[in-house]
Amino acid sequence: MKSETITDNSKSSIQVIERMMSLLDILAGNPDPLCLKDIAALSGLHPSTVHRILGDMVHKHFVEHLESGSYRLGLRLLELGNIVKSRLDIRETAVDFLRGLHKRTGETINLAVRQDDEIVYIDRSFSECSGMQVVRAVGGRAPLHLTSTGKIFLSVDDRDAVRSYAERTGLAKRNRNSITDPAVLENELQLIRSNGYARDEEELELGVRCMAAGILDDSGKLIAGLSISAPAERLRDEWVDDLLKTAGRISAALGHVPPRRAT
Repeated sequence: MKSETITDNSKSSIQVIERMMSLLDILAGNPDPLCLKDIAALSGLHPSTVHRILGDMVHKHFVEHLESGSYRLGLRLLELGNIVKSRLDIRETAVDFLRGLHKRTGETINLAVRQDDEIVYIDRSFSECSGMQVVRAVGGRAPLHLTSTGKIFLSVDDRDAVRSYAERTGLAKRNRNSITDPAVLENELQLIRSNGYARDEEELELGVRCMAAGILDDSGKLIAGLSISAPAERLRDEWVDDLLKTAGRISAALGHVPPRRAT
């Protein structure tokens, strides 16, 4: 009896999602706002059902309810679309650069973006014979303060934002090398701002070291991090220049123009 109830609830949830998508498709397919009656007619659903679903989507800003009583797509869809677009563009633009850097170093190359207090890996280039103890799966997450790419993102925050991050997360520890002191973190971020790249000295995983550089979009905003991960004894300082140049080339491919240096 209990399993039947769970199955019925699952079917009901799926049906609601299918109806929401159908209503969004209807609104997307019409250039002008639509009234409730027209939406119900086009969807084949009862007006009360349409009204309830639209009300939920208005609350979440997926749909906008105009003063005239009609409905159109909401700005939340634009926000999500821009996020997806930026990430897809980064992956598509960066893929050959990732492969090239991997070929030159022989080590794992990661592409990651920030999501709240974590980084999310969105692409990587690696070989099975790299000997890495840990290879983060695409879609995997890690704390900002324990990763080279995460520190790149924190380095563009002001002191108040970094302090808030430290308070929210408690600078959670993974091992004896993890940074847990806000003052130590701020000192390292200052060094990153000066050098233009960041390091992870076995702070997330023992035996694994990383270095990262930022990727900027056409407006100069930091949107991703490019990193090299390797067994601790194999990470080489001479790769920093290649890493920075590769991140710069990806940024340029995304439309970023570095500011001219004063002469």
